[in-house]
Amino acid sequence: MFAHPDDESLLVGGVLAQHHAAGARTAVVTATWSPDSRRAPELADALAVLGAGTPRLLGYNDARNPEAAPGQPRLVDAPLNEAIGRLVAHIRDFRPDIVVTHDEVGQLTGHPDHVRTHQITLLAAEAAGLAHLHPEAGPPWQPAALYAATHPESGVGLLGPLLEGVGKKVLAVPDSYVTTSVDVTPWVDSKLRAILAHRGEVARERSLPGILARLPEADRIQIIQTEHFTRLTPGPTKGDPAQLVT
Repeated sequence: MFAHPDDESLLVGGVLAQHHAAGARTAVVTATWSPDSRRAPELADALAVLGAGTPRLLGYNDARNPEAAPGQPRLVDAPLNEAIGRLVAHIRDFRPDIVVTHDEVGQLTGHPDHVRTHQITLLAAEAAGLAHLHPEAGPPWQPAALYAATHPESGVGLLGPLLEGVGKKVLAVPDSYVTTSVDVTPWVDSKLRAILAHRGEVARERSLPGILARLPEADRIQIIQTEHFTRLTPGPTKGDPAQLVT
C-alpha cells in the first residue's frame, strides 16, 4: 500500500519483480489519484513490468495536487475509518501474506500522504483479520507480516544531495531501525523500466523519477539497487515463510 503512483516502483520495484519471478502473487494498492486520472495508465504500465497485476486505487486526492482526484477528499482529510475500510476490502480480496507500506517518517521527503498511508495501513492490516470490523469488506484475512519500506542513514548516499539540490528534505532512519535489506541488482532493469513508465513524473525536474532518468547509469543503479525495510510485526522466526527474503 503506497500513497502515489510511482512510490511502488521507487521503493519496492525490485522486490515486486523478484517475487513475481519466483512465482509469487503480488498486488499494489495506491491511496491517491483516481482511476480516470492521467497517472492511472502509467501506473498500469509500471505494474505490468513488475508483474503486480492491475492498479487498485483508493481514489483519494493528493495533499498537494488537486488534479489527482477532483471532487474527492484529500487522503489526509478523509475519515480515517472510511480509508481503513477501503484498504481492508483490498486485503481481504487479495489475501496477502505480506503487506508493505511507507515508514512512519514519510519516506525520505516526509510527504503527508506517505505518513497518512503508513497510519492507515497499520490499522487496516490488523482490522482485516477481525470479522466484526468492516464486515461489508468480505471474510476476514490476517496478513502474516507487515513491513515498512525505509531508508537508513548510511544508505541515503547519492540520493541525499540530489534531493536537497531540488529543495527537498531527506528523512532517513537510524541504521538499527532496518531489519531487512534486499539486493535487487538482478531485477534492477525491471525496476528502472517501471520507474520510467511514470512518464509524467519523468518529465518533471523535481520528481525522483525525473532526477533518476537524467543521471548517469552507474549513479542510477547505485541508488536503486538496494531496498531497505523494517519488519513491524514480530519475527521473523526460523522457517517463517512470511519474509521478503529467505
